[in-house]
Amino acid sequence: MNWDEQVLRGRVYGCDHDDPHPGPLPTRTYATLVGGPLDGLLLDITGWTREEVDGGVALATELSRWPGGRALYDPSADEPRSPGPGIVCRLYYAGDTP
Repeated sequence: MNWDEQVLRGRVYGCDHDDPHPGPLPTRTYATLVGGPLDGLLLDITGWTREEVDGGVALATELSRWPGGRALYDPSADEPRSPGPGIVCRLYYAGDTP
């Protein structure tokens, strides 16, 4: 595991690397990002509808194939979801876009 991967593990997407509390909060709902440049990060999906989660996400990152591009993550249709709060689902890497 390289340094970038170590820094990202267990953190919430969008938190600064020097944030004193970069981890999940017990009252929020999260999706785990699986694979790709953001593997291991949690995405805060508190308040998202099922349709919004089902639509997947394009997350800005300097770690994608195109620096400043977006990493694409989609849910698996076959995977069950838990009720929130906490980690309720996984989103899987689907590629990068500029």
